[in-house]
Amino acid sequence: MSTSTTPAPPGTQDQPPARAAPRRGKRAPARTGWRRALRRDWQLYSLAILPLLFFLVFRYLPMIGNVIAFRRFEPGGSIFGEEWVGLRYVQMFLSDPTFWQVFRNTLWLGGLTLLFCFPIPIVLALLLNEVRRRSLKRFVQSVSYLPHFLSIVIVAGITLQMLASDGPVNHVLGWLGHDPVRFIQEPEWFRTVFVGSEIWQTAGWGTILYLAALTTIDEDLYEAARIDGANRWRQIWHVTLPGIRPTMVTLLILNVGTFMAVGFEKVLLLYNPLTYPTADVISTYVYRSGVESNSFSYAAAIGLFEAIIGLVLITSANQLSRRTVGTSLW
Repeated sequence: MSTSTTPAPPGTQDQPPARAAPRRGKRAPARTGWRRALRRDWQLYSLAILPLLFFLVFRYLPMIGNVIAFRRFEPGGSIFGEEWVGLRYVQMFLSDPTFWQVFRNTLWLGGLTLLFCFPIPIVLALLLNEVRRRSLKRFVQSVSYLPHFLSIVIVAGITLQMLASDGPVNHVLGWLGHDPVRFIQEPEWFRTVFVGSEIWQTAGWGTILYLAALTTIDEDLYEAARIDGANRWRQIWHVTLPGIRPTMVTLLILNVGTFMAVGFEKVLLLYNPLTYPTADVISTYVYRSGVESNSFSYAAAIGLFEAIIGLVLITSANQLSRRTVGTSLW
């Protein structure tokens, strides 16, 4: 008994079998992935509640108050101001010669602080990394870290007492045959005093991050450099510094972001009316204008201007670092 087969249509014998159309998968895993993670690790996520509330209450909600920079504010009235005045207060401080003097002082102090206070912790960390005696290394670390744990009020008090007209520094100068120097009263000495106290207080603490970064460098890189004939200085230049470069760039971006802040508390404690020509910065000028003179709208306009400059600086530094070094915060 023979069976007959129906011949295939012409032109279809060599065609591959048709593939089944892929099914469109649902995006439920992508949508519910964070929910699963939240249910699985809710104890860890709960630890972030208090920090988020802190930033929300003390960092983001106060930003609403910047509206008084464009509204006339009167103490005892509405917290959002009485009436809209536009850019009146912005025009006031832009046409104020005192503001531009304060602005120049801020740039000077910020630039000097960044120039000296940023590289010194790196140098100190590299020197401590070369110390082989653990006892000496721990002693230097403890002595250099100690000023960080002192209150700014105590640091400013020590600085004022040491540099007073009858203080220890002037006593030493007297023994050397020099006349007493009025470090606290002379405007030209304020920048040196401020930057010096900043170095003394922050240099030791800044080395902690760099020492931690040094521990992540692979020892095989040093071994390979020694085999290639590199001495200790070349090892530092070609192995150590590139190894801590991401940490250096991150801290540099953060320091640039706070360039305009320039340590409000310490300046406020160290300066006096005699040193205003070189010591008065934007933050202290805002304090005197807002708190002491009750010109809150005027002070808010200046503070908003300072914040915008800080935002531009940190964004520019981040973009420049990403393009040149390949490391950035975001």
